[in-house]
Order: sequence, then structure tokens, then C-alpha cells
Amino acid sequence: MKLQDVLLKAMAKKISWADAAEIIGVSGRTMRRWRERMEEGGYSGLADRRKGQPSARRVPLQTVEQVLALYQETYYDLNIRHFHEKLRDQHAIELSYTWVQRALQGAGLVARKETRETSAPPRTAAASGHAAAHRWEQTPLVWGSTLA
Repeated sequence: MKLQDVLLKAMAKKISWADAAEIIGVSGRTMRRWRERMEEGGYSGLADRRKGQPSARRVPLQTVEQVLALYQETYYDLNIRHFHEKLRDQHAIELSYTWVQRALQGAGLVARKETRETSAPPRTAAASGHAAAHRWEQTPLVWGSTLA
């Protein structure tokens, strides 16, 4: 059953809103919020309200251009880690190392690290050191004797 069908049945009072929440797999509170949003704005009220809005953590275009220009013009001979330190210490640009790395790689200024493909054989219990793989030998114990 589609989400729209479940909501229509709940609106038509063929099923309860609690049953609709259980069918959809959401909490009762979420279903109440959805019902209120549907009453106010119809199905468009259920659309994700964040769409069309830029992320609050988005880096301004001017900063991106400045970072790329600094690397191309001044710090082209540094690796990513040292360039990141220069950005932070000398230019007061506080960006994460990963963001700087992805920006430089995405712009084609730094080569991406090659991924290794390994052709390792599948691990067995013996190779992993698992106790079940070892052969246990029973030593005969004789009462009263000492082992040398």
C-alpha cells in the first residue's frame, strides 16, 4: 500500500490515524504532525520543507575561490596537510582538512590517491587464529604420576 493510500484512508476515517502510523512505520507523534501539515497545505504540506534552501554549513563561493587561488598561485608545492595548516595559521581560513582535500581533488589540482585492489584469498578459521581451527590433542593423565 502506498503512503498516499494510507493517508487517504485515514482522512476518510476508514482506518484510525494510529493504525495508519503503524502501517507506515512512524510514531504516533510523527503521524499527528503529518496530519496537521496535510490539513494546512494538502499533500504539498508533506513535502520536505528544506528543499531549495542552501545548507547552513555551506562554504561561501568567495572562500572557495580564494582557497583554490592560494593553492594554484602560492602554495602549489605543498602537500594538502601543509596547505591546510597555512590556510589556518596565515590566512585565518578555518575549514576542515577533508573539505580542503576534496576541493583540491575536485578541482583537479591534487591527484586522488589510487585505491588498491587486493587479491587476498578468503580467510579461513585456521588463518584467523580461531580456536576451532586448532586440533586439540588430549594427553593421557595418569593419576599420581608427575610430568617431567
